[in-house]
Amino acid sequence: MRVDVAVLTKNSAQTIESCLDSVYKNVPVNRVIVVDGYSTDNTMEILRKFQEKHGNIILIWDKGTRGSARQRAIEEVETDWFMFVDSDAILCDKWFDKAKKFMKSDVGAVWGIEIWPIIKNPRVLKLFKQIAMKVFQTRGGTHDLLVRYEAVKDIRIPYDLHVFEDAYIEKWIIKKEYRVISTYQPYCVHLRPRYIWNMKTGVNIAADYMRCGLLTRYPTLLLSCGFYVAYFAYQLLNNDK
Repeated sequence: MRVDVAVLTKNSAQTIESCLDSVYKNVPVNRVIVVDGYSTDNTMEILRKFQEKHGNIILIWDKGTRGSARQRAIEEVETDWFMFVDSDAILCDKWFDKAKKFMKSDVGAVWGIEIWPIIKNPRVLKLFKQIAMKVFQTRGGTHDLLVRYEAVKDIRIPYDLHVFEDAYIEKWIIKKEYRVISTYQPYCVHLRPRYIWNMKTGVNIAADYMRCGLLTRYPTLLLSCGFYVAYFAYQLLNNDK
């Protein structure tokens, strides 16, 4: 079995190489579908190197939202199962091999928990995993999500969803009467580079969550906002370390 892997990028040069290395090492890749928001850094240069090596990267440009970018990616899929992998996520060893046991006939998607590398304390990490699992179970996630194409082939993600598009995908799969599995194994390490966290980013994220939360009427708005605001605050307090 081979699967298409969809990766959304925009100025992802600091993480995309590590991300794609982990994808090619741990997933039986058919094609990597990259939807790029017109990057201005050297993301394209890195992608060209992978194209020269593997020859199976499909590049699409999209100036819209995460919702429109994920929709474009889905429309390019040609395999029975495919993956969404964030451009700053590193898949664990043997990610796909660990996920295969969940690929039952009634399963529409398999999500591996995300781990943030800044968390070193074992007790804090354990608590973080429990919270991350609850967040996914209430609002979805696409950091490392394996999806049955049949479950989403007719989805139309609202263009306005720049956040919560992952929640829309999860709810759609469940509406199609498939199960969505969340698991501690496999997992991904979500890098979330510190350079993106500044006051402008924080304000934009808060605005996106409020707008899309009201648009979708998801009851997990405050939970999701709190989750990310806590991380934003941590980065601001530790930006000199």
